Amino acid sequence: MKERKRAENPGAEAARVRREALKPEDEPLYVISVAARLADVHPQTLRIYERKGLLNPARVRNRRRYSEADIEQCRLIQELTQEMGINLAGVKMILDLRRSLEAMRRRVQALEEELEETRREMEERVRRVRESFRNDIVPVPRGELMLPHYANPFRSLRPTTGRREE
Repeated sequence: MKERKRAENPGAEAARVRREALKPEDEPLYVISVAARLADVHPQTLRIYERKGLLNPARVRNRRRYSEADIEQCRLIQELTQEMGINLAGVKMILDLRRSLEAMRRRVQALEEELEETRREMEERVRRVRESFRNDIVPVPRGELMLPHYANPFRSLRPTTGRREE
């Protein structure tokens, strides 16, 4: 019976999978009144922050649920507005830049990991090529190798002036 309910409501199943994949600080735990108390703001302030795009709490059964990360972000917003005098538009820009910076850091880390993997692959290829060299080829010191003497193939192309080449 439970399996049938899950199949009938794929949105709930997807939400459950997302919740299981969340980091502990991103898990939506607190209703708005508790989150407001924890962040030391009025619940209406949290609604304003959400409306302005500064906070994005999860929704559980159409009710806002705030995570530890949301509360920390609210505290940061309070610090920027009250202690540094930045307006909400400026705070939004700062938060967007922080998100962009974090995304770039993740991208750089992924590229560094990819680069390291490629370096290991190239080292392995070089090792295999070196192993494939024939071991019975012995290098000859310079000067000991006698190349066969060939006639100059361009000799017949030179115009003759009646002089004899030596």
